[in-house]
Amino acid sequence: MDHEKVVLDEDDMRRTLVRIAHEIVERNDQPEHLAIVGIHRRGAILARRIHALLVDLLEREVPIGDLDIAFYRDDVGRIGSHPLPDQPTVHSSHIDFDLDGRTIVLVDDVLFTGRTVRSAIEALFSYGRPAKVQLAVLADRGHRELPIRPDYVGKNLPTSRTERVNVHVEELDHVDEVRITEIAEVVA
Repeated sequence: MDHEKVVLDEDDMRRTLVRIAHEIVERNDQPEHLAIVGIHRRGAILARRIHALLVDLLEREVPIGDLDIAFYRDDVGRIGSHPLPDQPTVHSSHIDFDLDGRTIVLVDDVLFTGRTVRSAIEALFSYGRPAKVQLAVLADRGHRELPIRPDYVGKNLPTSRTERVNVHVEELDHVDEVRITEIAEVVA
């Protein structure tokens, strides 16, 4: 039986996203160059929430987009050296603004190995050449395999490899929360 623990509830998530939005405003002195891009699926939902907060804080429109990275992943169909039977679901990307010269805040739910972010950066650059890319994550669980560090972190969650961080959002899961689940067995 898996053991679960809620580490962020609905109020915690709301406060965390508000703090991230304030940090984005504080660190970017040229809001006219700012844009938000969320990584499908839950990163895109969190990006929309951060976007709404930024529009209120800045009192101006901020371009927003979402990015599917399925075709840019280097680990599709694998966990370590073991093949997976299921392939990822492919979503459409929506970036309807010019990236050139902008500061793009890339948003994801959980930062783990860094491979998703690497794929997202590669996908992002297929749309243009931003001046700067910043990373905002709701949860950073460690265990990096690539030299990627977030600029904005909602919560650092030191985890073991026998644990999984599950982000649930109202839009998909009918609840806002982050849980850590102890996995009974890990495939190496």
